[in-house]
Amino acid sequence: MNTPAPNLTPPLAQPSVIVRPSRDADVPAMLAIYLHHIRKGVDPNYDGEIDAPDADDLKRRRKNMQRGRLPHVVADEAGEVLGYAYAVPFRKRPAYRYTVKHSIYVRADRLGRGVGRLLLASLIDACAAGGYRQMIGYIDGANEASLRLHKSFGFTEVGRLPSVGYKFGHWTDSVMMQRSLGLGASAPPER
Repeated sequence: MNTPAPNLTPPLAQPSVIVRPSRDADVPAMLAIYLHHIRKGVDPNYDGEIDAPDADDLKRRRKNMQRGRLPHVVADEAGEVLGYAYAVPFRKRPAYRYTVKHSIYVRADRLGRGVGRLLLASLIDACAAGGYRQMIGYIDGANEASLRLHKSFGFTEVGRLPSVGYKFGHWTDSVMMQRSLGLGASAPPER
């Protein structure tokens, strides 16, 4: 008999903040959050030399994710976007269709206040409900807060790529963390 994996999602306490699907009207706030982080070094995928996305790029990406029934959400407090998060396919090949990777961005002045926790919980729930079995995140090795957050949700480090990025005058590691969703690998998928 296959039993679901235990719920490893920690309790949340942010009654004034709601997590909801993103809208086109949220794009300027999301872009401002993203640009701040890539310029300060939080995004492990940004090398400082490529052009940053513009509002139209973010709108297109957001719509593609939603069309593919993947979560793209914002943390909203009284109509103000405090952060956003999304999940995308891990790989394009069909064998990987049950695995997603995710990204989370929180407004700099709200870091450490539980916004990332709310966004990650929402992504985990949405991806599990969507039938995905594994969730992966790539995290800058220097981002201790994000590494701790992911561990608190049951993610484990499954790989570390040392010195694969060079940005802001130094080499950076990329840490891969993974968590099972639903039945994980304990049973074949239903669809």
